[in-house]
Amino acid sequence: MLKFLAPALLLLLSGCTITKTPTIVDANQTTGTVRLGYNLAPLQKGKVDSYSANSTATRQCQQWGFATALAYGNPITTCSVVSGTQCLAKSVVLEYQCRGIAINTTTAAAPWY
Repeated sequence: MLKFLAPALLLLLSGCTITKTPTIVDANQTTGTVRLGYNLAPLQKGKVDSYSANSTATRQCQQWGFATALAYGNPITTCSVVSGTQCLAKSVVLEYQCRGIAINTTTAAAPWY
């Protein structure tokens, strides 16, 4: 019985990796920065589809007239729920910088004469 319990306990304690979809938690048009975030429950490990996250940030940047978004820095992980010395939940923030100038092809191609 013990030989079956030990692997099950090890598997439980190792946590599981879950694909997370970050959402916009802060955006500043003046500085051209977009912050995306997601939460992790105890023992969870999160992975993010970088293409999807970049698309979310780029859409926000394009609403402000920028061409694209570029990820910078490392993810910022903060313990959001603490019990004693244990971190029960974490929040993760990804930062993006808006870059370039978007060109509106409908107005750029129109003759001005």
